Amino acid sequence: MPDTTVTGGAATDFERIAGRVLTRRGLLEGGAAFGAAAFVPGATARVAAGGGRLAFNAVPANTLDTVTLPDGYRWRVLIRWGDPLWSDGPEFDRETCGDGASQERAFGDNNDGMALFTDGRRTLLAVNHEYTNLEIIHRNRETGRPETADDMRKGKAAHGVSIVEIEEGDGGWAVVKDSPFNRRIAVDTPMEIAGPARGHDLLGTEADPAGATSLGTWSNCGGGRTPWGAYLTCEENFDGYFSSSDPAYEPGPEMRRYGVGTRDWGYGWAAADERFDFSRHPNECNRVGYVVEIDPFDPASTPRKHTALGRLKHENAEAVVAADGRAVVYMGDDERGEYLYRFVSAGRYRAGGDNSGLLEDGALHVAKFNDDMSGEWIELSPETTGMASRAEICVHTRMAASAVGATTMDRPEWVAANPARAEVCCCLTNNKNRGVKPNAGGDDTPVNGPNPRERNPYGQIVRWRPAGGDHAAAEFAWDLFVVAGNPAVHDDAYAGSANIDAGNMFNGPDGLAFDEDGLLWIRTDGKYTDAGDFAGMGNNQMLVGDPATGEIKRFMVGPNGCEVAGVAWSPDRRTLFVGIQHPGEDGVESHWPDGGGSVPRSSVIAIARDDGGTIG
Repeated sequence: MPDTTVTGGAATDFERIAGRVLTRRGLLEGGAAFGAAAFVPGATARVAAGGGRLAFNAVPANTLDTVTLPDGYRWRVLIRWGDPLWSDGPEFDRETCGDGASQERAFGDNNDGMALFTDGRRTLLAVNHEYTNLEIIHRNRETGRPETADDMRKGKAAHGVSIVEIEEGDGGWAVVKDSPFNRRIAVDTPMEIAGPARGHDLLGTEADPAGATSLGTWSNCGGGRTPWGAYLTCEENFDGYFSSSDPAYEPGPEMRRYGVGTRDWGYGWAAADERFDFSRHPNECNRVGYVVEIDPFDPASTPRKHTALGRLKHENAEAVVAADGRAVVYMGDDERGEYLYRFVSAGRYRAGGDNSGLLEDGALHVAKFNDDMSGEWIELSPETTGMASRAEICVHTRMAASAVGATTMDRPEWVAANPARAEVCCCLTNNKNRGVKPNAGGDDTPVNGPNPRERNPYGQIVRWRPAGGDHAAAEFAWDLFVVAGNPAVHDDAYAGSANIDAGNMFNGPDGLAFDEDGLLWIRTDGKYTDAGDFAGMGNNQMLVGDPATGEIKRFMVGPNGCEVAGVAWSPDRRTLFVGIQHPGEDGVESHWPDGGGSVPRSSVIAIARDDGGTIG
């Protein structure tokens, strides 16, 4: 008897829609009609004849408090939360987890998205720090919460971005301590506001009436890199840091749409920094929720917040170049029932030229998916949205997307574009509200083509092909690369798509990256209870998928309570850097990576093959 705790009446809707999505296209039932064969004639046959491209032994699911890799691979820690980047910084104190001064000189907490940059002489790793686990970073406080001004200082310094020079030696890759390129960018770092909303009344504050500069970036989730070598860090759950000293203050509908309420999530920053009290400074929350561009090779440069790319809970920013040279950036808004976006620059990318202003002007679009496997990008303009100006659209982007009737999605997270062909994938992580309740703006969230299950607990990966192979095209065709599920528990829609079985099942697809050969590396941030609907799935993991065949194999399992976060390859592709975020989350027992009863610490690890070969 299948478990029906999550199915409700959704199987009929799934069969109605997925019967077209997964069978008519033939992606998962009989081959790769929408995969590589749709772009490169004969590709599927060539891959099958070669025995497949995933040349490693799949790792079994498990709940071990360590990193598990296939035979022939090994891992080591590159850097951990609290490791000093300069010689004047003290080593991490396992009892107190440091103080404000030590954290400002050290690698931040909960590393997420990252990207690697090289100029041929130096190699830099830019890494996001999304948030802090309060009960861990403040474990020296009885309340498990910040209690002093210095506690707030430490927490703020653990957020933001670290830029770290690394180099390869006889023992593998290591951090270059005291490098002139090492840099911490956090909550108090000066930022420039760029794009259509710069100078608008919605961004003006008492400290910055001109609405042209701001302080800090935080809640940095996914990232990206531009063709001109800049790092893009993405601000996500910024609302959890604002609170009101006036309990009677009522946030307006725009604030409520972004989740801003009278209480924060326990950070308490408003007690030490008045700008986080939105009843006193209501426009401060309009100055965060953007994609921030950083020049990693210029430590003196000022990061820029790009309002032209919209204000949302950005997961990552995937930048590509369109057929005519315009820059295109794909972005997901990670909240239940929110939207998938695309920015197309007005100017054109010039290799070797000055592209520093390319993300300041262009057209912002939102995706509409049709059940017939077609889709379109709807431009968000004053004409289409009825809003007063592009500046207002760039600040209240969610309201603009609602106004044009875009498709509500199951938490659109990382977007990845295949370098081998014009196809793009996006993780739709899960959505317990699908078909049950509207999103925060009151938009209906019915079961639909790319979101085919009610109360979706497992997630899926949607894939699309831009018309004519042009990322700037207005239309696209789409399918589902995989629908995650548990065939050991369910025999209906919640078992997942045909390329899911007991040996590769997972839930909560979150991170995505294509390697140079067009293989898709999938990282998860889902339920790790290993029980009930998630029995047999174990800890969060990283899998590799072949878009040409639909094959998926598990490559890695992470330690207890973790999320497998950002990835980056060394220039020679012999090392894969992987972020392990929040081991020991929510009180889960973990002492990774140091063991011996130590506090769990988010880290970046370096994975290599025993034979020194390339990865991916």
